[in-house]
Amino acid sequence: MACTHDHSCEDHDCSSNWSLYKHIDLSKVTALNEANPGSVKSVFKAWEERLNSSGEHLESNEGDPELLVYIPFTSDVKIKSISVVGGADGTSPSKMRVFINREGIDFSDAQGMQPVQEWDLVENLQGVLEYQTRYSKFQSVASITLHFPESFGGDTTQIHYIGFKGEATQLKRDVVATIVYEITPNPSDHKTRAETGGGFSQVE
Repeated sequence: MACTHDHSCEDHDCSSNWSLYKHIDLSKVTALNEANPGSVKSVFKAWEERLNSSGEHLESNEGDPELLVYIPFTSDVKIKSISVVGGADGTSPSKMRVFINREGIDFSDAQGMQPVQEWDLVENLQGVLEYQTRYSKFQSVASITLHFPESFGGDTTQIHYIGFKGEATQLKRDVVATIVYEITPNPSDHKTRAETGGGFSQVE
């Protein structure tokens, strides 16, 4: 299900206040089959900047439109919707499959696994479409992997923007670790606390 912007964004959840951009751990974002290594980082930007490509975008290798994008967050988040702005001339992705809290997935894994949710996409060159998640399944998201298996017939898949709407659910992980350390100055206490998973646990 997609939401079009035929209303005032300030009165709805479309505002940048719901953007999870600032919670993305950009330094650890990766993509498989990107033609220009590291270009995937350029597609994550503030909601207001989603149409400002400045020439940079994510593109698959020639003749192979499949892309797999791994996005970790600095804190657990709840995701309400996902927005994808693709390229012109048939290079927009036509399908998106999503996996949650699964690190190190490759193409064979993605093709053989059941996604948490999948969408048939439409060409969204102006960034006016958002794909609503099954919200109950997107509650404790430490990382999300997006699988784009094909484009609308182009030789490559191009993506200019990926955005998430939702909310963060807890402190940043490095802050949690620091707090645990500071309140347990005794090394043996700290070791015990660490062994019992003090701080937080990752939910599959």
